[in-house]
Order: sequence, then structure tokens, then C-alpha cells
Amino acid sequence: MKNFTKGFIRENPILVLILGTCPTLATTSSGINGLGMGLATTFVLIGSNVVISMISNLIPSKVRIPAYVVVIATFVTIVDLLMQAYTPALYDQLGIFIPLIVVNCIVLGRAEAFANKNSVLSSFFDGFGMGLGFAMALLILGTIREVLGNGSILGHKFIEGDGILVFILAPGAFIALGFLIAIVNRIKAKMN
Repeated sequence: MKNFTKGFIRENPILVLILGTCPTLATTSSGINGLGMGLATTFVLIGSNVVISMISNLIPSKVRIPAYVVVIATFVTIVDLLMQAYTPALYDQLGIFIPLIVVNCIVLGRAEAFANKNSVLSSFFDGFGMGLGFAMALLILGTIREVLGNGSILGHKFIEGDGILVFILAPGAFIALGFLIAIVNRIKAKMN
């Protein structure tokens, strides 16, 4: 159960470990996009962690990483097809970043650092916790950018006119992420 909570603050993939910044910056122009990408990655993390934990003793060390990529790609394909079928608008917004989950260093890193050395249950909770931490960070970043850039929350407009345009562009993603990382560092310093 300890593995479940470490992805939220202590080892948050985005805000502490600074991993997965490409999809983080590219897909968080709104809260919905951030949440969608976060949940898709969470599904892939859980599934790949569980399967890799189950088959880790069967994979020769010379082909370990390629085997992990095949497992991860299988779960990404499942997510890609499900999103295309059931959430086509979100799928269109996220575009190429769904298939790129295959090479996301968060997913491959958890497979290598945790799932291949631990039990199926521990790997499940690790994937769940890290995935939810990732999704939480994407949702927060996307919501901040959407509020400041569009004057809306989860697509619901609450301010007339436009917001601060820079926040829905790439520089705004860097600015908002930088402030979030600083806030988390401050919280971690107080926790220690």
C-alpha cells in the first residue's frame, strides 16, 4: 500500500521526478485533455506493471527492454482503440500523444525499476499510484492553463472574452509547470 501513495507528492513523475514533460506540456491546454492523457497513461501503467511483474522471470535479460516495450505497446494499442471508439473528441485533441505513451519514460521506468522486481499486487499499486499522481498533475496543470488562458474550467466558460493567451501556448505550459514544481518543492521541504 505504501507504493500507492508515493506517486502523489514524494515521487510524483512530473512535479518531482520531472519525467514525461513532452506529453505534460503538449496535452495540458485544458483540464479535460490533461485528465484524459493522465487516465490513459494510468491504464497503461497498471496493465504493463502487472503483466511485466508476472512474466519477469521468463524474459531473458538480453531482451528485457524490448519485451517491456512490446507489453507496453499492447496496452497503448488497447487505450488508443478504446479512446478512438468511445471518446473521439478527446482522441482528436490528444492526437499523436496517445501512441507516444509507448516511449514515455514514466511507463518504461516503472517497468524496469519496480515491476520486474516486485509482486503482481505491489506492481499494481505502484502503477495505480504513479498513474494517479501523473493524472493529478496533468489535471492541475491543464486546469490552471485553461482558467488563465481561456477563462473556463473543464470547458465551462466563466469569464467573458479571452484569457491570457500565453497560458494556452507552449510558453504558458512552461511557466505554469515551473510554478507548480516550485510549490511542490516548498511542500516537500516543509514535510521533511
